[in-house]
Amino acid sequence: MAILPSSSLLSQRKLIYPSSIFAYSSHIRFRLGFQIMNSTSKSEPKSVSSSTIYQVPGLDSHEMDSIAEKTFERYSSKTVKRNGKGISIVWYRNDLRVLDNEALFKAWVSSEAILPVYCIDPRLFETTYCFGFPKTGALRAQFIIECLADLKKNLMKKGLDLLIQRGKPEDILPSLAKAFGAHTVYAHKETCSEELQVERLVTRGLRGVVLSPAQGNSTSSSSTHNPKLELIWGSTMYHLDDLPISISSLPDVYTQFRKSVEAKCAIRGCIRLPKSLGPAPSIDDWGHVPSIEQLGLQSEKATKGMRFLGGETAALSRVSEYFWKKDSLKVYKETRNGMLGPDYSTKFSPWLASGSLSPRFIYEEVKRYEKERLANDSTYWVLFELIWRDYFRFLSIKYGNSIFHLGGPRKAERGWSQEQKLFESWRNGCTGYPLIDANMKELSATGFMSNRGRQIVCSFLVRDMGIDWRMGAEWFETCLLDYDPCSNYGNWTYGAGTCTLISKFLNKFSTCI
Repeated sequence: MAILPSSSLLSQRKLIYPSSIFAYSSHIRFRLGFQIMNSTSKSEPKSVSSSTIYQVPGLDSHEMDSIAEKTFERYSSKTVKRNGKGISIVWYRNDLRVLDNEALFKAWVSSEAILPVYCIDPRLFETTYCFGFPKTGALRAQFIIECLADLKKNLMKKGLDLLIQRGKPEDILPSLAKAFGAHTVYAHKETCSEELQVERLVTRGLRGVVLSPAQGNSTSSSSTHNPKLELIWGSTMYHLDDLPISISSLPDVYTQFRKSVEAKCAIRGCIRLPKSLGPAPSIDDWGHVPSIEQLGLQSEKATKGMRFLGGETAALSRVSEYFWKKDSLKVYKETRNGMLGPDYSTKFSPWLASGSLSPRFIYEEVKRYEKERLANDSTYWVLFELIWRDYFRFLSIKYGNSIFHLGGPRKAERGWSQEQKLFESWRNGCTGYPLIDANMKELSATGFMSNRGRQIVCSFLVRDMGIDWRMGAEWFETCLLDYDPCSNYGNWTYGAGTCTLISKFLNKFSTCI
């Protein structure tokens, strides 16, 4: 049972919140299918009969398959040539796509056969660092499962498959490199400490694998060698190597960064792949996409609100639906701060976070829309939000682990509370403040919350309740479909005032485009 904080606790925290938050509440409560408590209610919130579910994208499977097939065709190349030897491995991480995947492209060019691999790392299903919440909640786990199933399907259409193995990458990848004589493991580069540590461990493991002169892609015929890990930058719209400034000189004012890259950087084009990427190595058992129970979690299904479909096929279909079918891009700036329904914003963020959707593909679709339909503030604003997403990723390199620390990059000192009853009232949507409660219930039920909702619940937790911001950040880590450490912790440090980041857009939860 959720614990409602006592009136004395509430009064001690002086929870006086602007009355404007109630303006949204009656509109939200029934559209989300929740009966929200008013500010004086002491009763348990009750579920109502409404069970409207909005599937995102709102297309049938045949239409989505058709959109994906046409998009892959449009981004295929007949001129790219293969000149490598041996076998290479593609280590899939947070880049669960085929289109505009440079790691996949480089592996194809440099070898005669590709082995795509996904490791179900048990560490992803442990607990968060400070407060012991699940690192991956059931809703995001189900979304990732759907991403893997779709990736496997799309790779098979390209003449490959996806080898799925349970275990740590530093154990699995060296073993596979040895078994298949793979000369290189290609993967996309990450920026935060846990992911960087895994990269180091994989590199160390590969150093222990010795390949014969006949194996690999070496031009030498007389010496043994080790397989290598080649990491490729591919998670942002602007490439790291193209920035006009060094990471150490990255400005703490977002607007300065944005104006600099817009004036001095070009966005690289999407990588174009051949129609066929085969052959794949001969493997008896490619493994299977796990069920939610096999990950040690209990199945949770959205019964109200939005239900996001995982995978690249759904991602490409959502871009097509939002930009071209519904023509919603032209009003994005006017509607993006909405809180209800599937179309007030793009809803691209879950697929961006899983790597099922390339930010450069979104950029190219925006430019195509501007050419074929119209260009206005709304078309630009989608790119504006993607630059925010880039910025947080680059900041995670500059500031390192300080984005996870209580004082943040500023080393700010403040007497944060970890009062469990207050936090649980926020987490469970039982504060008595209708807008706060509706948003938190939406998060628990769907794994998503609007940009505006995230601003409000963050501000309420840290500024009105005075609760340690890391408790909120770690709970978001559990719940969000679009969780990634750079955006999540970057936004929370910003909202808590522990980041040096400055912008005229105060308390802005960006990247939830």
